[in-house]
Amino acid sequence: MNRFTLPKFRGPENQIAFRGGSYSLVVSAVVLAILIVVNLFASSLPSRLTKIDISSSKLYSITSNTKVVVNALDQDVTIYWVVQSGEEDDVIENLLSKYDSLSEHIEIVKKNPDVFPTFAAQYTNETVQNNSLIVECGEKSRYIAIDDIYLGEVNMYTGTYNATDFDGEGAITSAIDYVVSEDLPQLYLLEGHGEAELPASFSEQIEKENMETNPLSLLTADEIPEDADCVVIYCPSSDISSEEKDMLADYAAQGGKLLVIAGPVEEGILENLYGLLADYGVEAQEGIVVEEDREHYAFQAPYVLLPDMNSHAITDSLIEESYYPIMPVSLGLTGTENFDEERVTALLTTSDWAFSKLDGYSLSTYEWEEGDIDGPFALAVSIATANEGNIVWFTSSQFLDEMYNAYSSGANMDLAMNALSSLIGESEAIAIRSKSLNYNYLTISDSTSSLLKVLMIGVFPLAYLGFGVWIVMKRRGLQNEPV
Repeated sequence: MNRFTLPKFRGPENQIAFRGGSYSLVVSAVVLAILIVVNLFASSLPSRLTKIDISSSKLYSITSNTKVVVNALDQDVTIYWVVQSGEEDDVIENLLSKYDSLSEHIEIVKKNPDVFPTFAAQYTNETVQNNSLIVECGEKSRYIAIDDIYLGEVNMYTGTYNATDFDGEGAITSAIDYVVSEDLPQLYLLEGHGEAELPASFSEQIEKENMETNPLSLLTADEIPEDADCVVIYCPSSDISSEEKDMLADYAAQGGKLLVIAGPVEEGILENLYGLLADYGVEAQEGIVVEEDREHYAFQAPYVLLPDMNSHAITDSLIEESYYPIMPVSLGLTGTENFDEERVTALLTTSDWAFSKLDGYSLSTYEWEEGDIDGPFALAVSIATANEGNIVWFTSSQFLDEMYNAYSSGANMDLAMNALSSLIGESEAIAIRSKSLNYNYLTISDSTSSLLKVLMIGVFPLAYLGFGVWIVMKRRGLQNEPV
């Protein structure tokens, strides 16, 4: 009668195999346990330690300016993320996690409009789309629409919105600064001399940086308001009076701040306005500056200047990022005998080959003519006045026009905003630029593409397969060898 019997493990080979298998099982279990523990530990760390931003525009990073604002918080700020379940934007989610990990005073709360349909109506009358934000501190709040985060334009043919830039950090940091600030900087805009309206993008940027604007007419005022953090003179077409000049000069000498953006006018020069510079040894030359050096002008137009930038708090951020401002139709500034080098800093300068055409707007040639004034010139200056006052002066009325700002990739706007931030003493607001969504792709030729396909699909898999077969055959040869 045949009986079934269990095989017996005999011989040294079977014992070695059993011990080896048991050892491998234990090691695998230990390694798996370690990996689980490491994974759990890593998942508990803040995202700023576990995610590395390798995008060219640093889309997933925040600047040091934001860290200054957030680290200074001493009040609790709530950021409501209005979004339906499953519609969360990955970039916004990553950005919010950065803010959440930076400060214990920031709380991120998600609000699903399907669950809380009337929540957003407490803060805005606008139609609230997915991934919009509401920043709140106490009784103050600011609504951030998704269109304020993803900047772009509507395609007039398709009707679709094409996002070109991401401004999430700038919008959120501005909102946080707004809701925790008790007093906002007050800008007074001089009027009564044919001043142009501020360009729309410049006005929007001023509002974004939480600066309030007010009109100012020195023809009816006895003095400049005490709450004025800065007086702005933008593109006047006629001169100020001598009385107004004296009021502005006294204001600057007593610690006031002036931002002047004034270029050449069609006839003559604004003597009283530019007379404000005379006390510091700076003289405005008549005419329009043109360049002979091709490296210092753009668009084959010698009056559209590409000046050199000198190191200063206003210009350093642009120099570091290799952005260059464009100064069209500019007046030239030079030093006089009483030029005060300790107080006056030239921010933008021409080449040594620049000269000023006295014909101004009536010029008929870009060649030097008898009577033209030789350079070099300063096109923007920063002047430290008495009692910690300051004057920043740009000699082009057109450099903030939308066209020239676009040609400079926003450098002109950054320069003006840096000047304002420097004047009112809020350096952390300097240059939080929006981030481009136009990614750069790796482009390779067809021959390289074909080679990579052969390597990835054919050569490497066959090599791995051959190596595996060789290992198996080698092991079998060792097992068949006599002991």
